[in-house]
Amino acid sequence: MPTAKLWLIPLAVMLTLAGCGPSDDQSSKAVTVKWAFFLPTSWDPVTSRTGNDINTISLAYASLTRLDRDGKAEPSLAKTWHYTSDGKAITFELRDGLKFTDGTALDAAAVKSFFDRGKAQHDSFLKDQLEDLESVSVESPTLVTLHLSEPDYQIPYLVAGRTGMISSPSAAQQDLAKLSLSPVGAGPFKMVAFVAESYAHFVKNPDYWDAANIHIDRLELTVAPDPSTLVAGVLSGAIDLARLPAIKVEEARANGLTVTVAPSLQALDMSINLNKPPFTNPKVVEAFRFAFDPQEFLKLLTNGLGSVTHQPFPTDYFAADPAIESLWSYDPDRAARLLAEAGYPAGSLELTITTSTANYGTAAELAQAQLARIGVKSSIRILPPGSSTMQSVLYIAKDAQIATDGTIGRESPVQNLLAVFGPSGIMNLSGPHASDHFIKALEAVRKTPLEDPNYLPRLHEAVRIGVEQSPSDYLVSVPWIIVSKPSLKNLNIQPSQIRWEGVTVK
Repeated sequence: MPTAKLWLIPLAVMLTLAGCGPSDDQSSKAVTVKWAFFLPTSWDPVTSRTGNDINTISLAYASLTRLDRDGKAEPSLAKTWHYTSDGKAITFELRDGLKFTDGTALDAAAVKSFFDRGKAQHDSFLKDQLEDLESVSVESPTLVTLHLSEPDYQIPYLVAGRTGMISSPSAAQQDLAKLSLSPVGAGPFKMVAFVAESYAHFVKNPDYWDAANIHIDRLELTVAPDPSTLVAGVLSGAIDLARLPAIKVEEARANGLTVTVAPSLQALDMSINLNKPPFTNPKVVEAFRFAFDPQEFLKLLTNGLGSVTHQPFPTDYFAADPAIESLWSYDPDRAARLLAEAGYPAGSLELTITTSTANYGTAAELAQAQLARIGVKSSIRILPPGSSTMQSVLYIAKDAQIATDGTIGRESPVQNLLAVFGPSGIMNLSGPHASDHFIKALEAVRKTPLEDPNYLPRLHEAVRIGVEQSPSDYLVSVPWIIVSKPSLKNLNIQPSQIRWEGVTVK
């Protein structure tokens, strides 16, 4: 049965899981946190589309590994792992007694079933990540081996995210469509209610392997409100924490709220489509390399709290190649000359910038102003709100000339490069465009053990080739800026996601 899509579910339809949550009397006494963020594109890791989804589907699912604050893989569902000498197989040893929230065992057979589904399901968004996975074998109830067609030392990174978030095979077999609406995993929380495009409520999962570090009994996830009302929402108690626009930082602090600024892997770009005129002309693509002023984007979007970057990573991240930052600089006069050489004198070129008001509306307005400086007229196409609308238009239909977009990062840098530059990359608006040179560079990175001294040079080369072969222009790295009530302590904000282990309410 095909997986149901969230955007096909009427807003008024609520999924309530009877018997799995506390009663109203119990929940009123529970430690509750109200989080305003985004709802995922799907609650099934196999059909979840975007990197941003990791923040919310990780409420219900645990992954085989997870990243520490330095970005290194550490144990999660799997307590150990080891490669064969040729790097073409990796065996994970699972913790004893793992269970899904439906009561079934999370064992090696369940892991195999999940990866088999990720490779075979027709609407799977894990297929490209699992392309080199030839087979999965069960060695014992707690030992499972991934057999690869080529050496790939990125696997411990890869399975720290959605690709390694194991779902219940029993739930998938019983009702595959329901899994995208009602997650059945082994994560820190269990879903008890869901309204598409509105909210999802969870209670603590006592069987989570790290449950001792979860100090929240109930978590209520809602769609983030309009930025203008966000601070008021936290002050009123309607929200306990949310991502905060940089221009609201002083307002939040002046009202006694806690503002946390933390490193993030998010990078904003102006995404360009090589398959649509005028970007079928290489000279126009070259002109746009010099058309955008990242310093203005930095001030507008981060109030100076972020940093300029010309690649899909912040410049202080280990995968970032320093050489890229000197390839292009803001030069509107040069951009205008290149456009004239391409046959577009000032005032003759008109474009449509696609954007989502909730994410990048102000960025689109700034891009429009900067393009006007080089003689390009542009209109702004605002996509309607919703967790799946922008993904459907940009990531599936690739229906835009140029768009405001960005990556929130991935656990594996190679995975992130494939997502933004790969032939089937979800954020490659020019897909399936990707050079053979880029693909070969990524293969070299995969085949290199992480401790090998050649690993970083090969990774940096792949990043540089990806940036050069892509028409899109990365501009700024945006940190996590989180506003929260003072009673919420020990926020666990990782560069790639928000986690809940160790978070307390005083």
